[in-house]
Amino acid sequence: MKKVIKNPILPGFYPDPSICKADGCFYLICSSFELHPGIPIFRSRDLAHWEQIGNVMTKENGFHVKANTFTGGVMAPTIRYYDGTFYIINTNFSDRGNYIVTAEDPAGPWSEPYWLDDVPGIDASLFIDEDGSAYILGTGNVVKRAEGNMERGIWLCEFDLQAMKLTGEPTAIWDSALRNAASPEAPHLYHKDGYYYLVIAEGGTEHYHSVTVARSREIKGWYEGFPGNPVMTHRQMGYDCEIANVGHADLVETDSGSWYAVMLASRTIGGYYKNLGRETYICPVKWERGWPVFSPGTEKIEWEYEADPDLPWTEELMEEEQITDQLPANWCFWGTPYGDFWKVENGEISLKCLSRRINEPLKCLLDESENGRKDDCVSFIGRRVTGIDYRFSCRMDFTPQENETAGLVLLQASDHQYRMEKSLKDGEEVLRVILSWSEMDVPPHFPNFKSETKEKVLAEIPAPSADVELCVEVEGQDFNFFYEENGQRCTVYEHADGRLINPEIVGCMTGMMAGVFASGNGKESGNRAVFSGISYQDATV
Repeated sequence: MKKVIKNPILPGFYPDPSICKADGCFYLICSSFELHPGIPIFRSRDLAHWEQIGNVMTKENGFHVKANTFTGGVMAPTIRYYDGTFYIINTNFSDRGNYIVTAEDPAGPWSEPYWLDDVPGIDASLFIDEDGSAYILGTGNVVKRAEGNMERGIWLCEFDLQAMKLTGEPTAIWDSALRNAASPEAPHLYHKDGYYYLVIAEGGTEHYHSVTVARSREIKGWYEGFPGNPVMTHRQMGYDCEIANVGHADLVETDSGSWYAVMLASRTIGGYYKNLGRETYICPVKWERGWPVFSPGTEKIEWEYEADPDLPWTEELMEEEQITDQLPANWCFWGTPYGDFWKVENGEISLKCLSRRINEPLKCLLDESENGRKDDCVSFIGRRVTGIDYRFSCRMDFTPQENETAGLVLLQASDHQYRMEKSLKDGEEVLRVILSWSEMDVPPHFPNFKSETKEKVLAEIPAPSADVELCVEVEGQDFNFFYEENGQRCTVYEHADGRLINPEIVGCMTGMMAGVFASGNGKESGNRAVFSGISYQDATV
């Protein structure tokens, strides 16, 4: 059988990948935004098969993240390994900003955050040279032009790994491959053959996203851009491409001297829609005349590559995802779950009807008082949607009281969602399918952000008995809601349009979640919804 690496290597909402190598294994982490636990971590020996071995940020190391727009929280982490210790640097917009956590075992436990109050900006990255000297890179308005204007670029500063402090003054080392390029960010630094190589993203994480590279003999630069930049992008392929917004790369070298790059990209579904958000892809890298060539021969991301023959091949294990007395590592809360509103036991998830609505009106991500709140939990547990076609189902035991709802939800950013929920109407239990969305003029991280959340009831029928299976089946952008009772399929609503919860304003920062929820919709309640037999199945990946 031909051994190949299939893209995406991490399907679904796993953006901003960063990779390192230690003791014959590769370790990869991704952004998790407002999900808890945060920063999933994966291990592989062959770069093709990845096993999630845990989550870096948990309640045990004080992780706080606020449920709001789904696009805040933590993003763009970097993982590095040096002298027996793993380091992760990251930014938490729900807390104090930039921080580092460390571990001897990448599966955990990880340390509590060392807060880097002296590190400004976003996408901070850590570089540790062969002699142990450490540096932090970041982004900001640090490049001074002749006319006196300060433009966006990349800075570097020495860093004390013991004191966890910057030493010296930040130095601007590069701006971008294109003059005045949008969003030069996500810097990563490597030392090879007498050069320091700087790899960044530019063009913004949407359609014009790209990977560019520069180099310098001296670590503090100024860095010389590669004449062949960008080294990876799909922006020239138009809006009909199946893989879009490629960028944000990190490099790794195997023990035998082969090089690979991991990066984010999005599959487009039924047009230029990115339901799954930004996923993790990989390509081989070849060095020619002192510069890296990504995906040699095609210079675009391919759906598969021949596996590296020097790496030990791991046969894929088809493990069934089971909820027992604990959640699988890939199941998450939306925001840190303070209090006792949830319970996982005997394969069941029990959720209390908290007062918060599942589609609470959005708050500006710049509102620090809102992001710091710990009394505004949402009663939701779910997992990432990883396929274009899939089925999500469960049984629900729930007797609603006034205002209460519970059920299944397909959750996208900024209150864009489909729900199939049980509630009361005129004293009678009903089962409804609801489309929810938000109207906004600017993204939630802009000043003066305002939005209005709206809903439309697509279907409403008398609620079936408790002993039924609630289901949603998705084929591309065709969403179908039904329940099964005594082997019979009973339609609730057919052909809901998935594009309605994935408009351009949502972007692709995050992807869809499939989960279960319960809410008192403005009223606190001790009533609970109990979900059993929860199943997610991809038809395609």
